[in-house]
Amino acid sequence: MESFLIKGGVPLHGEVTISGSKNAALPIMAATLLTDEPCVIRRVPELSDTRFMTQILGSLGATATLENGTLTVHAKKINDYADYDLVRKMRGSVCIMGPLLGRLKRAQVSLPGGCIIGARPINLHLKGFQALGAKITIDAGYVTASAKQLTGTSIFLGGRAGPTVLGTANIMMAATLAQGITVIESAACEPEVVDLAQFLNAMGANIVGAGSPTITITGVAKLHGAEHEVIPDRIEAATFLIAAGATKGEVTVKGARAEHLRAVIDKLAEAGVSVERSGANMIARRKGKLKPVDITTLPYSGFPTDVQAQMMSLMALAPGISIITERIFESRFMHVSELARLGADIEIEGPSAIVKGGKPLNGAPVMASDLRASAALVIAGLAASGETQVNRIYHLDRGYEQMDAKLRALGARIRRVEE
Repeated sequence: MESFLIKGGVPLHGEVTISGSKNAALPIMAATLLTDEPCVIRRVPELSDTRFMTQILGSLGATATLENGTLTVHAKKINDYADYDLVRKMRGSVCIMGPLLGRLKRAQVSLPGGCIIGARPINLHLKGFQALGAKITIDAGYVTASAKQLTGTSIFLGGRAGPTVLGTANIMMAATLAQGITVIESAACEPEVVDLAQFLNAMGANIVGAGSPTITITGVAKLHGAEHEVIPDRIEAATFLIAAGATKGEVTVKGARAEHLRAVIDKLAEAGVSVERSGANMIARRKGKLKPVDITTLPYSGFPTDVQAQMMSLMALAPGISIITERIFESRFMHVSELARLGADIEIEGPSAIVKGGKPLNGAPVMASDLRASAALVIAGLAASGETQVNRIYHLDRGYEQMDAKLRALGARIRRVEE
C-alpha cells in the first residue's frame, strides 16, 4: 500500500486546474449502456473509480476505453449481470441498474461497496424501480429487477437525510425508455444530476426540470449515441480552496464553477478566507487569522457533506469553538480521531463535532478511513509542523486525480511512498 509523506508549514501558491467530476462521470458512464450506438465522454477523471466503472462496462459486453480523459463506449450488445468482484469496490456502480433495466428490462447487480461512512441503503432506488413496474428480488447479495415493460408514473424520492442523488440518477435513466411520463418528486438538485440529464437529452431523452425538486421524464422508444464533456469537480475545487486557507497561501483554482460552490465560499469568507472570481477562475487567499464558524451539512444547495471533513481541518486551526453538524451520513466523523493525533481538539456529541481550534498541529502518522477524510488529513498535514504520513491513500486515488502532483506544483512538500 502507498502513503503520502508531507512536510508541512509551507503556504501553497500558484495555479491548479480542476479535473472532471467523479460524481458526475460515474452515472454518465453508466448511461452509455442505454444505447447500442457509440458515445464519447470527455474530461473523465482518471481515477480508480472511473477505471473500475470502465471495467464494469466491459464486463457487461460493451467496448469501453478510457485514455487521456476521454472515454469511448460502444454498448452494441450487453448482458444484464454485474459481478460482485467489480461492483463491491465502489458504491457508484449501483447506477448501472437503471440503464440495464431501461434497455434490457432486467438487471442483476451485486449490492455495492464504497466508503464506510454510515448506512447508505438503496431502498429508494428499488422503490422507484417498483413504481415503474419492475419486480424486485434480493438473494445472496444480488438485486434482480425485471419488468415486461416500464411505465411512467409519479415517484417520491425523499429520504431520511433528504433526496438521493444516485437514486435520482438511477430512476431518471430507467425512465428515459419507459412508456409515458415519469415525474420524480423530491429529486436531488445537485449539479451532477443536471449534468447527467444534459447527457441523456443529448442522447435523445426528453427530461425537464433537472436541478429542481421536480424532474419530468417523457419516455422515448430509443436513445442514440452522443458526445459530452463532464462538469468540473466541485468537491476537488473546494478541497484546494480550503487548503489555500489552511496553509495561509494564495491559490488560483482554474476551471471550477463558483455557482456550484456558493455554500462553501460563503463559509470560507466567514472563516477569513477570501475567494475572488477572476473570469473562469477563483483565487483563494488568507492574510489574517482564521475565525471559527458553525456548519451543518445539507443536500444541495446547502453545505456539502463531501466537504465537511476538509472544513473540520481548517476549523482545527481557527482560534475559538466551531460546531460542525453532519445531517447526511451518521458515521462521517471517522477522521476526528486521526486529526486528534495531529493535535486537534475535537469532541463528538451526537451528530455534531465540537472543534476547539487554534492549537498547533504537529506531524504524525495517520490512517485514512474514507475518501474525504483522506483529503482532510492531507490538508491538516500541509498546515502542521513536522512530517505527517497519511496511510491508505488508495481512498484518495478513488476521487482525486494526481492530488500529490497538483499539490507539489503549488509548492507543497509531499511525496508518495510505499507504506
